[in-house]
This record gives sequence, C-alpha cells and structure tokens, in this order.
Amino acid sequence: MAKRKKTRQQGSLSATLLGITIALFMLGMLLVIEYHSYRLTHDAQERITYKVDLLPDVEDAQAIHLKDSIAQFQYVKHVDYISREKAAEIFSEDLGEDFIGFIGYNPLYPSLMVNFRADLLPDNSSRILDNFCSQIGKLDIVTGVTYQENVVNELRDVFYNITWFLIIFVALLLIITIILIDSLIRISLHSQRETLRTMSMVGAGTGFISRPFVGRSIAYGAIGAVVADILLAIGLFVADYNLAANLMDSTHLPWYAAIALLLIIIGIVIAWLSTTFAVRKQIRIHY
Repeated sequence: MAKRKKTRQQGSLSATLLGITIALFMLGMLLVIEYHSYRLTHDAQERITYKVDLLPDVEDAQAIHLKDSIAQFQYVKHVDYISREKAAEIFSEDLGEDFIGFIGYNPLYPSLMVNFRADLLPDNSSRILDNFCSQIGKLDIVTGVTYQENVVNELRDVFYNITWFLIIFVALLLIITIILIDSLIRISLHSQRETLRTMSMVGAGTGFISRPFVGRSIAYGAIGAVVADILLAIGLFVADYNLAANLMDSTHLPWYAAIALLLIIIGIVIAWLSTTFAVRKQIRIHY
C-alpha cells in the first residue's frame, strides 16, 4: 500500500514537472516569435529610403553640409549623398547601357538618401515625417522630398497590428501558463494531504509545513524552465540550420538570454505563489 502511494506521488510530481516544462516552452516559443516578428518589421521600416532631391547645380560642399545637418536629427539613422555623376552611374548599371551617350546630357538630379530609426518613430511617426518633409522642403537647394507613402503606411499598419496581436497572445498564454502550473501544483499537493495532516497534528506551524513543499515547487519551476530553455535552444539551432534564417546571429543572443532568464523567473514565481496558497488552503480545509 505504501509503495503504491509512493509511486502515485512520484507520478504526480513527474506530471507536474512535465506540465511546467511544456507550459514554459510554449510561452518561450511565442516570446521568440514575438521578438523576431518585431525585428523583421523594425528592419523593414529602417530600410525604407526617403529621397531628398537637390537642385541640379548645387555644389558638393552645400550638399554635404546639408547631409551632415540631417544626420544630426535624432530620428535619422543614415544619410547618403548621391551626386549627379553617381546617380548617372547607378542608373547606367541598372539600365545596362550608357544612357548619357545616347541622349547627350545627364538629366538626373543630385539627392540625399535618408533612412530613419524605427525605434525612434512612435505612434506620432506620421507627424515626425511630415515635419521633416516640410522643414527640409523649404530649403533653397531642395526641390522636394519623395518616398513611397503607401508602402510606409502599410508597413506601419502591419507593424502595429502584428505587435499588438502578439502582445495580446503572449498575455493570454501567460495567463494560461499561470493557471496550468497552479492547477498542477494544487493537484500534486492534494495527493499529499495526509502528509500535511500529519505535520499539522504534531503542532507544526503553517510556515514550517509549507517550507519543504515551497522549496520543492521552486526547484521544479526552475528545472522546468531550464529544460524549456534547452528545448528552445535546440529548436532555434534546428530552425536556423534548416531555414538558414540567421537565427543564431550574435545580435540575437542577448534577447535569447533575456527570454531564458524570464522563463526561469516566471517558473519560480508561479511555483512559489501557487504552493504557498495551496498549502494554506489545504491546512484551512482539513484543520
């Protein structure tokens, strides 16, 4: 009888550890997807180029001075100066022939190619861009600022829609994870209610009774999170090898480490709180 009881308790504890691992693995996987979704849309926003067209007879010194001034803007990531000669060279390479020799002159204007920092463009990014276009467009050597407005607007909408969808999804999965881990721990403690009764009958206080259970649950939460982190790392290696998606670039490692640490903290905190409340509830019910 005692052996059967011990086997049942071990099975309950193993199921608890497995459930914690699976719940935290799913949460970690969604956090990784959230990170890469944000990164991809973020990079796409920063690759959009805004073209500042200059007067055809502008001097290089004036254009470079304006380039340096624009580079000082907080929300500007990079600025390139394309002279008339460089623009003709690029166009000839794309066209596959020397168009200047055909038409007899260079019709292209010099320009500045500006890229903005996506992380410095909050919800008022449209206002910031409008102010930039208005401010730069008033300069005497500037003929206008052009960009693909429809692409910018669509990408901004996609960025915010994906971000908020994944944030809500992560929040829901976090709630489900908390409920699942809490339920598993309560079931595990319920199977040990006789142990709780015995300890209470010999006069042990609530803190003394809950201490070993809390310690074990915290260990299970930490172990489950570490196993989930290992599974996530293996999954990333496999996905990077098969998809060649550059998932293991060194720039991603700090974010992966933050996600791994977060899973450990979540596992420990949920296990600690759930066990503490569950033990006190069992003591109140039976005694």
